[in-house]
Amino acid sequence: MIVGAGLAGCLLATLLGRRGISVVVVERRADPRAAEPERGRSINLAISARGLDALSAVGLREQALSRALPMHGRMVHDAAGGQSFRPYSADGRRAIHSISRAELNRALLDVAASTPGVRLTFGRRLTEVDLVTGNLLFDVGGGQASTTADVVLACDGAFSAARRAVTFRTGFTVSQEYLDHRYKELTIPAKDGDFALDPDALHIWPRGSSMMIALPNLDRSFTCTLFWTSSEFAALTTRDEILAHFRKHYPDVVERAPDLVEDYQRNPIGSLATIRAWPWVHRGTGDAGGPDGGDTGGDDINGENGRDGNGENGHDGNGENGHDGNGENGRGINGGGGRDVGGAILALVGDAAHAIVPFFGQGANCAFEDCVEIDRCLDEAGGDWPAALAAYERRRKANCDAIAEMALDNFVEMRDRVNSRAFRARVAAEHWLERRLPGRYVSRYELVSFTTMPYARIPDRLRRQNRLTALAAAGVGGAAAALAAGALRATSRLPRRP
Repeated sequence: MIVGAGLAGCLLATLLGRRGISVVVVERRADPRAAEPERGRSINLAISARGLDALSAVGLREQALSRALPMHGRMVHDAAGGQSFRPYSADGRRAIHSISRAELNRALLDVAASTPGVRLTFGRRLTEVDLVTGNLLFDVGGGQASTTADVVLACDGAFSAARRAVTFRTGFTVSQEYLDHRYKELTIPAKDGDFALDPDALHIWPRGSSMMIALPNLDRSFTCTLFWTSSEFAALTTRDEILAHFRKHYPDVVERAPDLVEDYQRNPIGSLATIRAWPWVHRGTGDAGGPDGGDTGGDDINGENGRDGNGENGHDGNGENGHDGNGENGRGINGGGGRDVGGAILALVGDAAHAIVPFFGQGANCAFEDCVEIDRCLDEAGGDWPAALAAYERRRKANCDAIAEMALDNFVEMRDRVNSRAFRARVAAEHWLERRLPGRYVSRYELVSFTTMPYARIPDRLRRQNRLTALAAAGVGGAAAALAAGALRATSRLPRRP
């Protein structure tokens, strides 16, 4: 059973279904294909090499690219309204891709629904998981329903309801580190039927302690996201206060966003958190739930504060249709027949295991890698779920910790460092080296966004590169400064598009 029919849940269901494994996907929300997305909660996706590689496995890569817009760099907007384009890659040709989260979710739902052995159901909220018996309990429109599963894969997001089943197990740790910054979405509509800003860039308004970004949409609008501190949001309430603030700090936005005040006052404020959990895999007997075993099942996962654990952004919910999902060949991951005496297995996947802040655009990309890794581990383990899931968490944990740290650091880069001349000179020098040492010198951004190198290997790769370039710079003495200056001039002349 997969809990959560979001991006990761649908991809994982499709991968398993193509293995001949019967899967039930359960989801709290109504079917997103028949409902409008929740206003102000999208944080558009930036899909890059890792996500596209995963989508290739289910035949969705080209479809996704056809419904996405390439962004070849950052367009930095200063406080006076000026703009400066900064390419992502040394040759200016590589791009990340802006895509609607809701549209990608719908496409993945369609593929999952058409996969033999996969069943989707909606509108039921997970409230209890008993790993000893494998029983799961759901709220269903004022009533309750239950079913059983041998394997439960929790793909239900950062505030996972399924994760709460093991929160108080001995040996299990989970941390939620919230930024003081929060987010709110605005819209810049199309102007005279065309984009009001350059659609080939991710737009950034860096303001030191805060920022705004904007990603292009197929309807020629831009989805803008403010990343401000709580106090900054609280300081603006009236129309005059909102307009005065934007005219001072974001002057080029006011004229392009006719519904600015209405969007600001109406759209919700979301939180930003890094969530780390360990271990990710738990069994009913506790033998995979921590060094000291675990409590018996039957955990109520609603919590004292009344939160249902389904997340703030509406992307992660749950649900159940009461079917056990067993195929005739008995290979399904649901149902009570033939259960191992060790109890059911629960594995955390994607944001349920390792939610990260969105500043490297890697949340969905990273979750997709989890799904591909589970599929790979099942293949290597010959379908042995305990062995496969043990390998999955062992291989993925360090990678997810690494991208969590890089995402936090990239927030500081986006809101502050991009304004620094020293930072611009460093990036220019990196691009200069990349063009002259192709494949041997690669920037952090390119390693994260344009390769599938394991995240955990990137920091060491960068340290080795930096040591070599430092030695080279020392060897040429004063020429190093000239190199950086020349590289900065050369970068400004890079082509914008392929």
